[in-house]
Amino acid sequence: MTEDAIIIGGGFAGLSAAMQLARARRRITILDTGLPRNRFAARSHGFLAQDGRPGGDILADARRQLAAYETVTFRDAPAERLEGERDAFSVVTGDGARIDARRVLLATGFEDHLPDIPGLSERWGKTVLHCPYCHGYEVGGGPVGVLARTSDAARFAAVVADWGDVTLFTNAVPEPDERDLAVLEARNVKLRPGRVTAVTDGPGGMLAVETGPGIPTLVKALFVSPEALVRSDIPRDRGLELKETPIGSILHTDDTGQTSLPGLYAAGDIARGAANIALASANGVKTAVFLHHSLIWS
Repeated sequence: MTEDAIIIGGGFAGLSAAMQLARARRRITILDTGLPRNRFAARSHGFLAQDGRPGGDILADARRQLAAYETVTFRDAPAERLEGERDAFSVVTGDGARIDARRVLLATGFEDHLPDIPGLSERWGKTVLHCPYCHGYEVGGGPVGVLARTSDAARFAAVVADWGDVTLFTNAVPEPDERDLAVLEARNVKLRPGRVTAVTDGPGGMLAVETGPGIPTLVKALFVSPEALVRSDIPRDRGLELKETPIGSILHTDDTGQTSLPGLYAAGDIARGAANIALASANGVKTAVFLHHSLIWS
């Protein structure tokens, strides 16, 4: 039987999209591998009415609610390949199944790639963080660091300064220009030049950020914008149009969420670039509504 839509990715964007289509009584299959992008963080913050809950618990509740809709099918398998075209797609899964659908929605999210610095990845989601809106309040003020990866680091550091006393580790990235330096000075952001060589545990639960010979800089948390890579081979295999952003390449979509391949939609981080549960969920809702309309006005 041909599904109305296959949703690839069971995170916040994918499940929010699924809810809209399920309530329209559309037949959908959700493919998921159970590895959400925020799995490294113990708790989610800043999501209205869910503040402080583990992200996995929120997703589990969503799956239970969706399972009550008789037109929804879950498959715990990755999507290996997308074949066909609008109204006649086929998705081949990692467990060997082939599922036909009129539409497909990609909501796989990103895989974060951190700079290759000893000690960084082991602390990811704990004291090495990406989003001050998600985790900055819990840091509790005091000394915090921002690790530069691109030239946008100065703007990021100026924002993080609302959550603590910031040191910007330039990490061999070109230093800020005069305009950015003026903003950083006004925000009391200190610059620490040189390449970061390691991140280790310091006294009293602090992080010790090493920048070569000398005394390491102690911070309570280190914020970094990792390089984000789309967690799917489908965009490459189908030659989808991409858009470059400061965090990496995202999928180019039109105002309805449709990619450069007609009938294939994208939602969440890979379509927006911003990593935030509320934004991903809202984008999933919006894209699903347009996808539903396309099933009627095809």
